[in-house]
Amino acid sequence: MRPYQDEATVKLQARSAQSPVAVPRPLPQGVDEALATVRGWSDAPFPASGSTIELWELLATLAVHDLAVARAVEPHLDALAILAQADLAAVLGAPVLGRTWGVFAAEGPGAALTATQSRTGWTLSGIKPWCSLADRLDAALVTAALPDGERQLFAVDLRGPGIELGTEAWVSRGLAEIPSVSITLHEVDAEPVGAPGWYVARPGFSWGAMGVAACWYGGAVGLGRSVWAAVSPRADQDLLMMYLGRVDERLESARRALVLAAEQVDAAARCDEPDRSVARLEAKRVRAAVARACEEVLDVSAHALGPAPLALDEDHAKRVVDLQVYVRQHHAERDLASLGRTLAGASEPPW
Repeated sequence: MRPYQDEATVKLQARSAQSPVAVPRPLPQGVDEALATVRGWSDAPFPASGSTIELWELLATLAVHDLAVARAVEPHLDALAILAQADLAAVLGAPVLGRTWGVFAAEGPGAALTATQSRTGWTLSGIKPWCSLADRLDAALVTAALPDGERQLFAVDLRGPGIELGTEAWVSRGLAEIPSVSITLHEVDAEPVGAPGWYVARPGFSWGAMGVAACWYGGAVGLGRSVWAAVSPRADQDLLMMYLGRVDERLESARRALVLAAEQVDAAARCDEPDRSVARLEAKRVRAAVARACEEVLDVSAHALGPAPLALDEDHAKRVVDLQVYVRQHHAERDLASLGRTLAGASEPPW
């Protein structure tokens, strides 16, 4: 990858000029170009590698440019990080690099994917819901149930035999380029990645969840920049200045949460046994802070800018609907309740 710096770059933390965000020049135009681009990435930063801030800046920068591009790239990088954490440089009979990857770990009512082991290896059969870009990716990391009820992560070749794409309609106006359908697997060969339960037990599960929040943040920054450009010349209007102040307060709070979390992720990686409970608490807090920032910036931008950009500005209208869909990966009050339960179970006050 070539270093890239311009006005679109999102800086979470000031650094020297010798440490730019590693984003390809020019920025990928659309999802297909993004997937073609990531095939050649061999040095993308991973979380807990000492470059967590650079990774999240990369994702946020892509999201400012196009949230759908970020949504395509983030799970690919997450999959590479997972495979690196599992110490797998090759899987499915080929090197990890050079292929596009997804992570399919969602569960749904009535859908079940089971793993069966024989003398010749593992196979997966059943239905996996919410498989984004399954029609265009080369491979994916997929969670499946073992006979004893435990869950395990497996690598599967999405271009091999035995995989049937679902026919559900993807009617979303937001992230329209990232269709998610179910896939049905018929005794598909699979390779285990980590031990049973390892996928969710490792601290990296939470580190990856915060990478998604960095994408949300980038989308909100894009809206914030639109507000700034529209209202800055009208500093004599206090109401517009109030809108700009609200945008700054929310984005700055989200930025600081991401910076602190990135520092903690890299510090945890230097420990022999990173504390997964600390990582999970931090992920809950960061995702909640960034999701709230996104929701408020969406609201403020609508009030400050009115209907014109929603009706006449393709980039702005797309960013709004993309962010509205993307940020719903945060489950609102349910995730806040989960955070509350975590804090209530602590032995002392958290503040």
